[in-house]
Amino acid sequence: MAMPVKQSETGVERRTPADEFTRISQELSQLFDDQWSLSAVGRQDGFIPLADLEETDDAYLIDVELPGLKKKEVHVETDGRRIAVSGERKEQKRSGLLRRHTRSWGQFRYEVVLPDEVDGGNIEATMTDGVLQLRVPKLRTSQQRRQIEVK
Repeated sequence: MAMPVKQSETGVERRTPADEFTRISQELSQLFDDQWSLSAVGRQDGFIPLADLEETDDAYLIDVELPGLKKKEVHVETDGRRIAVSGERKEQKRSGLLRRHTRSWGQFRYEVVLPDEVDGGNIEATMTDGVLQLRVPKLRTSQQRRQIEVK
């Protein structure tokens, strides 16, 4: 079986299957490290809230779970088709011994790029029972999708 070779400055360098496996493992590890650092919003105590995105004929409906937050603690931004929801959930002050900690706290950011152009001036946002509900209307164009009958 032929062994892979690599040209180096000092000549030909032989690679074994174990070397290739190690190299690939290191690249995958780096890829996962990069992904986790991006998803943590740049801080160890950050998180991405859970959300649903639904499409109707005339709008996109986005529900973002933000339990325990008030309206004034949530920021919604739009830039073309991109919608971003951000803010911070502060950790509660505790007087007792915390035996288990599974809730997320710190800065958060949920971001989505919608597939169609949207009417950014008419986005509606409401917050009920810890769920932020966004209604993002699609931009009406003169060419609406329609069914063409084949004759």
